[in-house]
Parts: sequence; structure tokens; C-alpha cells
Amino acid sequence: MPYRRELEALRRAGRLRRRRLFDPSLVDFASNDYLGLSGKKKQLHRALRRLEGFGVHAPKASLLVNGYHPIHEIFERRIAELNGFEAGIVVGSGFLANLALVESLVRKKDALFIDEEYHASGMMGAGLLEGRVEQFAHNDPETLRHLLRQSPARRKIVAVEGVYSMSGELLRREIFDVAKEEGAILVVDEAHSSGVLGDRLLGVFEHYGIAPGPMQIKMGTLGKAYGSYGAYILASRHIVEYLENRGKPIIYSTAPSVIDTALALENLEYVRRHVPKLRRRLQKRRRIVREACGIEMKAQILPYPVASDEEAMRFQRRLMERGFLVGAIRRPTVERPILRIIPRLGASKKALRSLCARLKEGL
Repeated sequence: MPYRRELEALRRAGRLRRRRLFDPSLVDFASNDYLGLSGKKKQLHRALRRLEGFGVHAPKASLLVNGYHPIHEIFERRIAELNGFEAGIVVGSGFLANLALVESLVRKKDALFIDEEYHASGMMGAGLLEGRVEQFAHNDPETLRHLLRQSPARRKIVAVEGVYSMSGELLRREIFDVAKEEGAILVVDEAHSSGVLGDRLLGVFEHYGIAPGPMQIKMGTLGKAYGSYGAYILASRHIVEYLENRGKPIIYSTAPSVIDTALALENLEYVRRHVPKLRRRLQKRRRIVREACGIEMKAQILPYPVASDEEAMRFQRRLMERGFLVGAIRRPTVERPILRIIPRLGASKKALRSLCARLKEGL
């Protein structure tokens, strides 16, 4: 057992993790399935019917060998068009997309400026850059501006999230302005804002009324609001062409699942057709949280602070006994442990009110 000591240390610290199959009868307030699309069988059947006209339904190879499927191309064109970008490219996962962006965009004499609360995938990529990285104070445009102005880097790349995955905090509008004024490339990870924010639920660009420009890149995932699996990168044609040629996770990975991309395409169109209804339902759940818990939500993530890692696990178990499943997020994922609660559309308003009542009563 070569890693016995490491595992024992995690166990003593109360941080040992395990995969687990949860009781499906629990009301799910833990997953990132914001719009409740993961269980819509009609959408799955539509995706499978869409694939029937093609000879193959699996990618077979990397995108640049012969794994690029017509479904990939249709999805890329559609999501780029809806979001106002010139081009898009599908990627196997959000983790791979962030790695591809960070390791390929930041060359010698360039520098990455990354929010200190950016996702672990971006931080892992930053670890490959050998000193060409500056972390800036979370969501702080003035600190970012200072660092950009002080840097002698040839190209400056800024990486931020549209909605931060643990806190639910929105990216500040001023970050867009600072990046533009300082001539930096801006990468926005919209994993938790696409499908949740904006008049058409397209994310933080739309929420702030920002038309994408040639120095802006949007990364998004398909395993959250879009109820499937995979990811995409939207940018100018120039940057997408560059990523095809320099992004190692894009070049050397098997192309994304064709079935999952087809499902994401069907769900993308579902969201487009039902925007008014979906927005109303999202807003109702935020209102319930405000009225029942006294907490104002800007997106669809509710972080509920607890005193310790052990308490997070204890409270999660207690809520499960009452029929609710929430996320128990411990260190080092977060600085302070939280219950991470997602008022998703797949769970009823009645259940959400009941959960909020439990929280207000101290569980």
C-alpha cells in the first residue's frame, strides 16, 4: 500500500473522499443540473433520433484525425451563433478546456493573470507555466489593473469565472473593462453562468450586455445547465484556429462524445425555445431563498457556511435523513467549509421551502 500514509492523513483530517451512489429518492439540491434537463427522456430520444441518419455515433479518433463528426460541427456553429462569437470548438470536458486554454495561450514572454478563486483546472494549467503567472485578489478589478500595468509581458491573458462555482458570486462588470483597456486577452469560464444568467440565459456576457470582441474567449460546459457532458470554447476564428494547432488537450484527446454533443444540441435548442418559462422558474427559486432563508442569490448557487469539515458532513447526513441531498464541500476545495445548495428546476418549490426552513431552524 504505497500511499497508506497519505490516505491515513486524509482520514484523520476528515477529508477522505469516496464515490457514492446516493438514494435516488432524495430531493437533489446538490447537482449542477440547474435547469433540470438531465432527466428529460424526450430530449434524449430526440438526440438519438438525430444520430440515426449518420453512419457512426462515436468519435473514433481525435478531432484532427477523423473524430470530427457533423454533429460536432453543427453544435459549434449553433452555440457560437447564439452567443455572438465568430467560431467555436468542442472539447471533452471543462477541465480539458481550461487546460487547453492556459497551456496554449500563454507562451514565452507572455503572462497569465488568474483570479485566486479560479477553478482547479485553470490552476493546474497555471502550474505548467514556470513563473509566468500572477494570481490577483478575488474579483478585484483594481488589483488586476495594477498587475497588468506593472507587467512587461508581451501578451497578457486574464482568466476569470462568470459565476464562481463555490461562492455563487458574479464576475464584476469592471473586469471586462480593465482587460479591454489594458489590451489583455480575457478568458471567461461560464460553466456556472451559461443557462442561468442573461435575457436568453446565455451567461454573463449577455447579462452585462457585452458584445464579444476579438480579445475575448468564452469557455462553457455541457454537463451543468445543458444536461449532457463535454465542453466548448468560443472565440474569434483566429484564436480557434490557434487552439486547433496548439491546444494539446484538443489535439491529443479523443474527440468529444457524439451522443453527448447531440444531447447538448437538443438541450440548447430546448432552452432557446423555453427561455421565458425557464427564467421565471429560476427567479421564483431565488425569491423563495430570499424570503425563506433571508439570502440574496445572484445566480443559482447557495453557499451555506458551516463551522468545520466534520460539521459539513454531519449536516449533510442530517439533511439526507430528512430527504434532501446537498453538497458538503470541505477544505482544501474551499477555504471555509460550506453546504453547497443548488435550487435547481428539477426539484419542487415546496421541497426548496422545506429545505430553507430546515436551514433556518439550524437543521
